[in-house]
Amino acid sequence: MTKNITAYFDTVQAAQKAADDLAQQVGGVRAEVYDSTTSSRLTALSLPQEDAASMAEGFRRGGGVVHAEVPEGRFDEVANVLEASGAVDLSTREDEWRREGWIGGSASPTAASSASTTHAESGAVERLGAAPDEARIPVVEERLSVGKRESAHGRVRIRSYVVETPVQEQVILHQEHVDVQRRTVDRPATGADAALFQERTIEATETAEEAVVSKDARVKEELVVRKTADEQTQTVTDTVRRTEVEVEDDRIPGAANSTVGKTTTQGPNAV
Repeated sequence: MTKNITAYFDTVQAAQKAADDLAQQVGGVRAEVYDSTTSSRLTALSLPQEDAASMAEGFRRGGGVVHAEVPEGRFDEVANVLEASGAVDLSTREDEWRREGWIGGSASPTAASSASTTHAESGAVERLGAAPDEARIPVVEERLSVGKRESAHGRVRIRSYVVETPVQEQVILHQEHVDVQRRTVDRPATGADAALFQERTIEATETAEEAVVSKDARVKEELVVRKTADEQTQTVTDTVRRTEVEVEDDRIPGAANSTVGKTTTQGPNAV
């Protein structure tokens, strides 16, 4: 459901700038600017007669009007942008104009023909002409329509990274060394020494253990990320408008085809 918003500005340039600001700051909302050259198109907006008369005076003084259709739930956002762009309180301007001699919407009515309906702008009274003239009052009722839109409420970001930590372990290493000693001996040679005059070669190898480091990776914990969903019922409170019709019958009792009394009709479905 959409709502209409109409704002008055002291100059056409200010109205055009407000429409540009609205297009830049509120996505999806486009406003139309009216001035003295397009004032006749205001009748299509079904403005109250008093407001239309005031805007006509504003056009005469060089002002401009911004009109836009606003989606449900964005009316305050649009109104704030227009106010920040210099929208004028029309009631305040009307008071200033009246102090200068303007009489508002009190111009005398104009009859188009003998059977036409006469309009008095100041009181908004309609008087029927000769039969079969008729006038109609629409009985209107607003209905609340609630939609849904998705909005972001923040996010969760999880990042894994590598941390290096120094560790220490102790290990015992075995080593073998070769020791060569020369000793002075003075004893007779024996049979065991028979090979003393033969060539001999003896080899001995020194050995030592070295630390060998290896690593294996093991998973010790898991972090599970998932999304869950639930539903909740929310009560939306707003106001809707309707027109009510009250019929006052002041005809003389007993007159032909007359209905005595007062009938009050309320609501869009009443007859």
